[in-house]
Amino acid sequence: MNIVTLIGNLATDVDLRDVGDGKQLAGFLLAVDRPGKEEADFVWICAWERQAETCHQYLAKGKRVAVDGRLRSSTWEEDGKRRTKIEVHANRVEFLSSGSGAETGAPAADIPFEAAAV
Repeated sequence: MNIVTLIGNLATDVDLRDVGDGKQLAGFLLAVDRPGKEEADFVWICAWERQAETCHQYLAKGKRVAVDGRLRSSTWEEDGKRRTKIEVHANRVEFLSSGSGAETGAPAADIPFEAAAV
């Protein structure tokens, strides 16, 4: 079973890209606090299609979100070294209040993940 749920704050603005065939990909880095510590883990999040557009429109660095998705890894060689990247492909991104006066009322970007967009 490959299920991931994370709550954190955006560590970057949302980067929206056209990946061909009219498909949109949004990516952002999510800072997830470690309980009881003043540290965070940083996880790359990918959202597709309408969800990508909604994230790009309403989210910015510092906004708080909950992400449900699945892990996806990729491996490649660069400069003779094997590299691996693990990211979360979002099935759902829910906009949360940051408690710091952040805008509220933005719609949740809970549009289902488009399997064909992988």
